[in-house]
Parts: sequence; structure tokens; C-alpha cells
Amino acid sequence: MYRIILNLLVMALICMSTGQVSAGTKVRGEAVEYKDSGVVMKGYLAYDENIKGKRPGVLVVHEWWGHNEYARRRARMLAELGYTALAVDMYGDGKQAMHTDDAGKFSSKLMKNFDVARSRFTAAMNFLKQQPDVDPGRIAY
Repeated sequence: MYRIILNLLVMALICMSTGQVSAGTKVRGEAVEYKDSGVVMKGYLAYDENIKGKRPGVLVVHEWWGHNEYARRRARMLAELGYTALAVDMYGDGKQAMHTDDAGKFSSKLMKNFDVARSRFTAAMNFLKQQPDVDPGRIAY
């Protein structure tokens, strides 16, 4: 966790020093769908409309609860720093747990089949790389 926070701070400093972050941010967030092996994944894409040109992209992977408002809020926060951020859906169909038992089941099922987890993560990364405002060579996760 410390490493992730440190990396985000370094990226924020780089963006500020290169002019990627403007004083007048206008963050737009929108629900998006992409597919992996026929499963619809429901993500959330956030970016600053005032930034012109290509910018770095960041994948935001949700906690064991599933794709929820917390992951979307984090994506918006990264967009305020000059990134295009995709809050991914690792469980499929925007599935969210409302109880710890369900969260454990969802998480365990996904982690027992690492090929599915990798495929879903890769699908999210490919979707982010295809966004017109994203520099596909500068993706963080």
C-alpha cells in the first residue's frame, strides 16, 4: 500500500511539473462497459475535460466489495491530478457485495481462477489504452 501511495505522489508531482494539471479542472466521470470473454464489465472512466492532448492512464482496482462508489471517487481524484482513470470491474456485471460473506465469496472465486482475473485486468487495461485522450505507453496500476 505504501508503494502505491508513493507512486501516485510521484506521478502527481510529475504532472504538476510538466503542466498536466491545470488550475481549472473540470472532471467528467461516466459509466462505461467493456467485455472480457463474453462477460460485460461495468467500469467508470474519469478525466479532466480541460486537459488537451494525451495523458497518463491509471487503473483503479476495487476492494473485495466490488466496483463501488469508493473506487469511482478514487478515479475522480486521480482525474483531478491530470490522469484518465478507469475504475475497473473485476467481478463482472458491476457486481457488489453487501455483506462480508458475499465479498469473501466473490474474491475467493476470482482468485482461485487467476487466469480469469488476469484476463479481466488485461481487458480493462486495453479499454483504457484505447481511450483517445490516453497515452497507451503511460499506464499505471
